[in-house]
Amino acid sequence: MIQHDLSIPDRIGDLIAMEVAEFDVNSASKTGVGAATLEAFERATCPPTQVEVQFSGGVMQTCWAVTRSNGDYRVIYLPLAGYFSLCVESQFGPLDIGVHGSAIGCFSSV
Repeated sequence: MIQHDLSIPDRIGDLIAMEVAEFDVNSASKTGVGAATLEAFERATCPPTQVEVQFSGGVMQTCWAVTRSNGDYRVIYLPLAGYFSLCVESQFGPLDIGVHGSAIGCFSSV
């Protein structure tokens, strides 16, 4: 259960920890592809860091990066929406590309 008195980074950390725990107990995660996805996600994960994200129409919003950039993409938490997004890297910073959902789901979509 997520506690609402935690800081935003702590709440994001709890969300990710719950995802990892749920993914880990899923028998599919024990297969080669599932295990490799989880391992790659855990290696890419970073402490939540505030970033400005650009959305359609040039709208900018302060969000939280939860994975390091691989040069092309990174996973961002959207606090106003309450879910994660896969963002493409641009010369202006992360750009939301409309892939939303769980952190591991967004990460594994590329």
